[in-house]
Amino acid sequence: MKIATYNINGIIGRLPILLRWLKEDAPDVVCLQELKTSDDKFPQREIERSGYRAVWHGQKSWNGVAILARGALPVLTRRGLPGDPDDSHSRYIEAAINGLLICCLYLPNGNPAPGPKFDYKLRWFDRLYHYAGELLDLKVPALLIGDFNVMPTEIDVYSPERWRDDALFRPEVRKAYARLVQQGWTDALRHLHPDERIYTFWKYWRNSFERDAGLRIDHALLSPDITPHLRSASVRRNPRSWDHTSDHAPVMIELDLPYVSDGSR
Repeated sequence: MKIATYNINGIIGRLPILLRWLKEDAPDVVCLQELKTSDDKFPQREIERSGYRAVWHGQKSWNGVAILARGALPVLTRRGLPGDPDDSHSRYIEAAINGLLICCLYLPNGNPAPGPKFDYKLRWFDRLYHYAGELLDLKVPALLIGDFNVMPTEIDVYSPERWRDDALFRPEVRKAYARLVQQGWTDALRHLHPDERIYTFWKYWRNSFERDAGLRIDHALLSPDITPHLRSASVRRNPRSWDHTSDHAPVMIELDLPYVSDGSR
């Protein structure tokens, strides 16, 4: 079972990019972030024509998350992260697919830091921590997957000295990520590639992608009962080289789960 996360950075304008990648890589499940469109404008028809069913949580011009499944209908279980009923940002959605709980998230950027946006990011991280703990207590086979907007360690960022004061790399955010993982989650990419410099995001300017001057901010965290079935984890760099593409690349993991059916069958 192939599960991917992809910050599409505008699904309407980059729909051709998404559809091309879905055809080439054929993931079974895809978590999308930064839809930047309202619920009624989500391109459901085009996605279904490509062989995928979807659930989504949109927001005009900003944020927005979705879960796509190939040959299967995602069973929506939650829209919005619990813990703040007044939070109007569309940053979290989860669905049950073939025996797994897929938790798709788009964590706040937090810049400028310090400031109100950074404080909101830390509060959101705290809410995620408590909810993720509940999932572990219930022994739910789950994945926390998406754009976390954090580089966990210095190996996850090109020229770390330039990012010391950025909200994606400040000590408080890295500590929050480490605290989450220490609950019992496994960072799939780092688990299989402990010492490799791997990036998932490159700015559009100064030939960042060509120079491989990137950041690793898109992550897939696995609950303990899923981790033994992890077979591969990789960044699908090819779409980042296409014209008019997102500044992120998809991240793909492959699981060999005997109790999970392949949605494509």
